Amino acid sequence: MLSLKKILFLLTVLISISISAQKDSTQVDDIKIKEKIKTNSNYFNPLSPSKAAFYAAILPGGGQIYNKKYWKAPIVWGAMGTSIYLYLDNNNEYDRYRTAFKMREAGLQDEFTNNDGSLTISRNGLISAQKTLKNNRDLALLSTVIFYVLQIVEASVNAHLLQFNTNDNVSFTPTMSYDTRNYEIPKFGLSFKFNF
Repeated sequence: MLSLKKILFLLTVLISISISAQKDSTQVDDIKIKEKIKTNSNYFNPLSPSKAAFYAAILPGGGQIYNKKYWKAPIVWGAMGTSIYLYLDNNNEYDRYRTAFKMREAGLQDEFTNNDGSLTISRNGLISAQKTLKNNRDLALLSTVIFYVLQIVEASVNAHLLQFNTNDNVSFTPTMSYDTRNYEIPKFGLSFKFNF
């Protein structure tokens, strides 16, 4: 009896598979094309992201210009220019305080010592200023490197995203459906319908 159940189950599975099978409708044998098929060659360029990243690496903002996102280039230039300016300014100030500290340690008069011998900034003040300026300089250098890498990544990702199909046929339309069998119990759900 057990083997009969197994045989019936196997037979049911095989019948249901053969019923639900479909023929491939894409196989067409005798179609001749009279005209040349036109394709849009600018639609997909697999090298576009790498070119955008290359141009961004050579000249910051170049990848954004390559992607025809011209408004992003001044933002990149401003961010990198500001961080480079902060690096140079903090480095010059660090050198200034470092030179004053070395001169004071050597017993010479530095720019923070008045003619009468009184100190504008103490020794500990010079040391504290050097530490602060060095930290600020290093942070500005780090932010410059981060902005440089981010603009390369942004140019490459933007080039990838520009190649996606975003026409109106690919859309999301929410709909509400009601249960016609049972009106008393409200039911909530979510369904997606994709049109291509």
